[in-house]
Amino acid sequence: MTAKEYLKQAYWADQRINSKLNQLASLKDMATKATSTLGTEPVSGTRNVQRMADTIDNIIALENEINDDIDHLVDLKRGVMKTLSKVQDTNCLMLLELRYLSFKSWEEIAAEMHYGSRWVHILHSKGLAAVEKILGKNKECTKIH
Repeated sequence: MTAKEYLKQAYWADQRINSKLNQLASLKDMATKATSTLGTEPVSGTRNVQRMADTIDNIIALENEINDDIDHLVDLKRGVMKTLSKVQDTNCLMLLELRYLSFKSWEEIAAEMHYGSRWVHILHSKGLAAVEKILGKNKECTKIH
């Protein structure tokens, strides 16, 4: 796994959580919709009750899944923070944190750091090289022990 792939894990986990939150909102919206039919024929409510129960079960299952995903995201971010804390260059460290922990765009990073976009990309490459080196050392340490 490259440094960039390693660092982007948290971003993709965050995107999956956001997608599931959208699905959850849709399910909750569906559960709260009530339709009524006007007519002379009697209507059996049992089918709608079962459908509502199934929807509630799906909501609970999705909420549990989202909570597990959030726990995983927190663990990923903690690991990334631990790795990034070993980056010596403070400018690279700040850039990597803004990009891979705060999920900021290149434009936002450049504005916040008061750099041009070209310099931001140069710093990013330098930071990724530092992380590659750190990840390589961690692999060596785990192989020895």
